[in-house]
Amino acid sequence: MSLQWYDFVGLAGVGFVLGSFFLLQAGKLASDALGYQLANLFGAIFILVSIFGPSPDFRDVISTTIMQLAWIAISVYGLWRGLKARAARFRKPKDPA
Repeated sequence: MSLQWYDFVGLAGVGFVLGSFFLLQAGKLASDALGYQLANLFGAIFILVSIFGPSPDFRDVISTTIMQLAWIAISVYGLWRGLKARAARFRKPKDPA
């Protein structure tokens, strides 16, 4: 078995997704943490790249493609939501004590 460039990209993607999920479960990352969202986003992108690296017939990879596109969309939504919440915290005036 000979690994190609897209195999290494896919393995890195799996590492990002599983690593971030483990850190979430271990309490080392919060689900709204920027690092968690970015790891999921890049992990899904890398896995998607590895799926299409060998130029498969789309019918053979439709379910995995849909899964990764959904993962990307959810990660982008999480990033947007998290950045919006951070921006709101910075704009909030401080209470005089």
